[in-house]
Amino acid sequence: MKIRLGKAAGTRDTSGLRFMARGSKMRLQIAIIQVTPFEQNCALIWDEDSKAAAVIDPGGDVPRILAAIQETGVEVKDIFLTHGHIDHAGGAAELAEKLGIKITGPGIEDEFLLSGMAEQGKMFGLQARDCAPDSWLKEGDTFTIGSAVFNVLHCPGHTPGHMVFVNHAANFGVFGDVLFRNSVGRTDFPYCDGPAMIHAIKTKLMILPDDFAFICGHGVASTIGAERRSNPFIR
Repeated sequence: MKIRLGKAAGTRDTSGLRFMARGSKMRLQIAIIQVTPFEQNCALIWDEDSKAAAVIDPGGDVPRILAAIQETGVEVKDIFLTHGHIDHAGGAAELAEKLGIKITGPGIEDEFLLSGMAEQGKMFGLQARDCAPDSWLKEGDTFTIGSAVFNVLHCPGHTPGHMVFVNHAANFGVFGDVLFRNSVGRTDFPYCDGPAMIHAIKTKLMILPDDFAFICGHGVASTIGAERRSNPFIR
């Protein structure tokens, strides 16, 4: 698998990752759009052949996301959410309305966070609308972006309904705020569960191949092998 890090043409604060599935003609293109003051990694992912696309975790700065969509020339068909925090879902309702598409996920356990999105915004001085997904995700679900199939893993702990999206063919995933480069998601909110998150990481993510690459909710991408070797929270 080849990974190319670069900048999407003309898009500020956007970097691109290109993944080629081994032994397959399927090609995925990924643009990372940093949004909100928390510099959350909103992912625009598309099938390079069909241009069918999805946005994962539109936390805010919707005009910036729309600009990236226009520049790449893709057709966004879905919005997927890993969890219900404002920096990951604060722009979902607005983006869905502007594009006329549906919102899927995260787990229904995060409904209390999404229905209180406007209140979350007030806490951080951000504008946000309450979010009511059209459907929820659960462990074992799958969804497609073009010809690419993503498996859904329930990895609670950072939030009760946190989901992780894994594409085995491309050896690539979107992990939200569960596993980071040399770190893990915070668990200091009242509804968090640190041991549950570490258990999910060890039993569902660390069993993936060493060269499995993933996008974190914040910061730079990493691989399972790199975290297996150096992440102090899971060694």
